Amino acid sequence: MSPHVAVLMGGRSAEREVSLVSGAAVAESLRGQDYQVTVLDVGPDIAAILSGLRPDVVFNALHGRGGEDGCIQGVLETLGIPYTHS
Repeated sequence: MSPHVAVLMGGRSAEREVSLVSGAAVAESLRGQDYQVTVLDVGPDIAAILSGLRPDVVFNALHGRGGEDGCIQGVLETLGIPYTHS
């Protein structure tokens, strides 16, 4: 079975629109490489969603506050889910 990648995008920062474009491009590319991909628009319930989903890895396509400042990385570390970016 292909690795399951959760692509985090959107969020609530001022860079939301850029993140949505980046995340969509990443998801499309991963699907082209036969990965199982789940796209998530990050909101306040992201920890619970990821906890239930348990992807093999997270691709962090979040930009700005919440995505590049250690917040989402701390959540992923706490959940024990490997991640890319920032």
